[in-house]
Amino acid sequence: MSRIIVLVLVIAAGPVSALAQEIDFSGQWAPIYHEDGPERLPGPELGDYLGLPINDAARLRADSYDADRISAVSEYQCRQHAADYGMRGLANMRITAEIDPLKQRILAFHTRIGFHDAERTIYLDGRPHPPATAPHTWAGFSTGVYDGNMLTIKTTHLKAYYIRRNGVPASDRRTMTEHWVRHGEFLTVVTVIEDPVFLTERLVRSQSWALDPGQTMGSNWCEYAAELPLGDEAVPHYLPGANPYLKEFSTWYGLTFEATRGGAETMYPEYRSRLPQTWSTLDRCGRYCRCFNAEGGCGLR
Repeated sequence: MSRIIVLVLVIAAGPVSALAQEIDFSGQWAPIYHEDGPERLPGPELGDYLGLPINDAARLRADSYDADRISAVSEYQCRQHAADYGMRGLANMRITAEIDPLKQRILAFHTRIGFHDAERTIYLDGRPHPPATAPHTWAGFSTGVYDGNMLTIKTTHLKAYYIRRNGVPASDRRTMTEHWVRHGEFLTVVTVIEDPVFLTERLVRSQSWALDPGQTMGSNWCEYAAELPLGDEAVPHYLPGANPYLKEFSTWYGLTFEATRGGAETMYPEYRSRLPQTWSTLDRCGRYCRCFNAEGGCGLR
């Protein structure tokens, strides 16, 4: 009899141990903006490509960007964020789990983000990704697998969008790998973007969320309306070399224009040693400044 009891306990312990590896990310989540706050809340400055491993093609596209297109072209006004940018925007998120009624395993997570009601499904049932010719969407196609207490998600079939909200582009050939880790009431999401069209290296970013069970998500209803009388065929843009705002960012923050142009080298700490400016004490006007050279050409700190 004792052997039978021990055997039953061993059998019962197996599924419990396996289920313990399925971390449930369900809940109402509010974003925490202690990472890249200025970029994610008011939005990045025009011409700020710092820390982005972009190539010349991406730089050319970003230089031509005119934010008036959102006011003048209806297709830009109510579009959702693509999945690789949605978590960086200003919106709360709800995550729900789809449970297999027989095995009680998580089959998928469904996310809903408040900005223009963006919804996404992350499949955990082992299904393959569709062929490259399948339709692309803002949500893309996502599958996930557990790695200990971390959920790793692969997303393909994303529509062309942008990497940074000042016009730095992202192609429809990019892929995203996410790593979700939950620590009690906090969720950390690390994203890795690979884009063979516009990036020379992988772009790694992270976002944090706090559990907020009291929040209520409504519908973010949006109506198209032309705010600028430019006509249906007009798309605001700048021709190469004609954007007058590209150097404002470098002037305001006392940076060399070359540094603001981005590139893989600007992602690494070693790049600081290439910058000619150093922090000075007080300039002749009694203000803290950053000097570009020994002669004292300064920009306000």
